[in-house]
Amino acid sequence: MPRPHAAAPRAVVAIAADRIARHGHGAHAAFDGYVRAVRAASGALPLLLPADGEALDAATLAQTVDGVLLTGSPSNVHPARYGAPEPHAPMQLDPDRDAAILPLLPELVAAGVPVLAICRGFQELNVAFGGTLDAAVHQRPGALDHREGDHDRPIQRWYDDSHAINVLPGGRLAPLVGSDQAMVNSLHHQGVQRLGDGLRVEAAAPDGLVEAFSVADAPQFTLAVQWHPEMRIDDSPFCRAIFAAFGDACRARRDQRLRH
Repeated sequence: MPRPHAAAPRAVVAIAADRIARHGHGAHAAFDGYVRAVRAASGALPLLLPADGEALDAATLAQTVDGVLLTGSPSNVHPARYGAPEPHAPMQLDPDRDAAILPLLPELVAAGVPVLAICRGFQELNVAFGGTLDAAVHQRPGALDHREGDHDRPIQRWYDDSHAINVLPGGRLAPLVGSDQAMVNSLHHQGVQRLGDGLRVEAAAPDGLVEAFSVADAPQFTLAVQWHPEMRIDDSPFCRAIFAAFGDACRARRDQRLRH
């Protein structure tokens, strides 16, 4: 009697975690919104990637995962990572995540691993490719206030649409929105000051701030967005389409990986 064919394994997505303290212990954590979006909208198997540089190497990851999701976080990339002075004002930092993630990114992109980068992850990808960050984009003359606003609102309201973005034609984002404009949420005080080498602007805010970019010469899916699509997969076809496209790219990578 012939054996039934086993179902193809799901694509595996490594989700970058933060280094945190919990009950006096060091821990690695990621918000549930990212895990749920990878499962429900990308159709992939989510696994957390620890913020431990000594535990990770790009060669092993490139052979064992089908995509990487760089998450948002309350923490910021340390200014020393892009040649800026120490911050004068208090800034939440995560040097363990910096050390774990930043060195991996150019190698993973070069190896063909799909990457979706969100908020802090957007900033990490820019820094990893030689870009710099502005620590207070709302202080630019004529700038929008890109911060999340009133913290007394229910958390879900933080992710309501806040401003428009202008989407450039011919890139990775334009087919997902189907228009030259879209509305996005906004929960950040840092942003791109100088775009990294080889990165292509995909969308900008009305004040000119870069809101999305891709790696120009990467044949695989690489997309970095400053907003939070993971929190809007239930009510925003645009946000869900971002994760769906990422999932498609991860499955293509899985098929390629399993053939070898």
